[in-house]
Amino acid sequence: MFKGGVDMAGKQQVTKSSELSICDSYFENIQSRKKLPFSLQETLTAAFAEIPASSFPPVPGGKVIEILADSSVADAVSILSECNIMAAPVKKVDAGDSLDWRDRYLGIIDYSAIVLWVLESAELAAVALSATSAAAAGIGTGAVGALGAVALGLTGPVAVAGLTAAAVGAAVVGGVAAEKGAGKDASTAADNLGQDFYKVLLQEEPFKSTTVGSIIKSYRWSPFLPVTTNSSMLSILLLLSKYRLRNLPVIEPGKPHIQNFITQSAVVQGLEGCKGRDWFDCIAAQPISNVGLPFMSADEVVSVQSGELILEAFKKMKDNKIGGLPVVEGPNKKIIGNLSIRDIRHLLLKPELFSNFRQHTVMDFMNTIVSTTKGTGSVIPPITCKPDATLGSLIHALSSRSGHRIHVVNQSEEVVGVITLRDVISCFVYEPPNHFDSYFSFSTKEMLDE
Repeated sequence: MFKGGVDMAGKQQVTKSSELSICDSYFENIQSRKKLPFSLQETLTAAFAEIPASSFPPVPGGKVIEILADSSVADAVSILSECNIMAAPVKKVDAGDSLDWRDRYLGIIDYSAIVLWVLESAELAAVALSATSAAAAGIGTGAVGALGAVALGLTGPVAVAGLTAAAVGAAVVGGVAAEKGAGKDASTAADNLGQDFYKVLLQEEPFKSTTVGSIIKSYRWSPFLPVTTNSSMLSILLLLSKYRLRNLPVIEPGKPHIQNFITQSAVVQGLEGCKGRDWFDCIAAQPISNVGLPFMSADEVVSVQSGELILEAFKKMKDNKIGGLPVVEGPNKKIIGNLSIRDIRHLLLKPELFSNFRQHTVMDFMNTIVSTTKGTGSVIPPITCKPDATLGSLIHALSSRSGHRIHVVNQSEEVVGVITLRDVISCFVYEPPNHFDSYFSFSTKEMLDE
């Protein structure tokens, strides 16, 4: 099914790592909470196993958007934004005529990778400027030494993690070196970097010169794992739900280009198109509690207060590996908005709108976006549902508004749970016994565990 994925020499015994164990735990929990007839689940799973990936609808326009590895981060953000997509495959510049996808593609670039790069660039600079030793900073001596040399005015072609002398110099001008002491938290220090640091980072260097290829391997959240056109939809749904992949490139053996790009969002939109079919209507009519949702309780939902700094919101996404946050007010977390990881494009494409965004609150950020983009003139309301909503109503809301998560709220509009695209897909599929071991090779398991 996967090119190079089947272990023709025989199966190898693998000790599942913590990452795969987490996937197992999540999926087992979801399955144990479902109140669906097992016969229905078996029938549906068998049907998905017979449907090939080639039958899945193509991406809009029929051609997968690809980004060259030598494109700048700035160009990549522009392409993602203009094409209204969250991610794109990254193609090697020197791919040549090879028909092997491993020779042609580096991976996938998405907003999460870009957020990680921006924030880590800021944190690395802050640590280097605030720490008196590598041990206090908690990063490599080489990185501290290089950035420290720049901060002290030493000459030489220095660039660490994409940072240039100009960017670090701007941070020094902002007074970080004088104000920060050894051992300060990097995230906190990054909040206090000089304003010119972010101006240099976003408007000049390294945003416009750092290439996609140079950051993709270090700042990705999931592996690049193509499936072939004859892979089953069962395996695809499992990869997009249990195994946490957000998108899957589809390749056809013997052909050089990616044929399709299946995302979690596209799958949910496909489910919406199944209205009227008995199996879908049966499951869609179920209250979300009957399919084990919300999986995440109120105490587990990561949120951001409207008065918190916007940079803190993006850091929470980075630290928790999530693509969005509910914006709440008060101790009871009354929801007033939603922040997505893709919203960072507003900072990256129009940094002039945020001349002092280090001090911008989440509400400032949302209001500024509304005032500078076409719309109603007010903050777009978040996608929410009540605890007694049906699964079908969730699918319709997510599909019609191209959402990636829906927040469960009580009568007072207080957040009591969150449901993601992954959770929705999990409701329609279960993993047959030994499917993982019989389908995936040792190398594929390693990739899933990256």
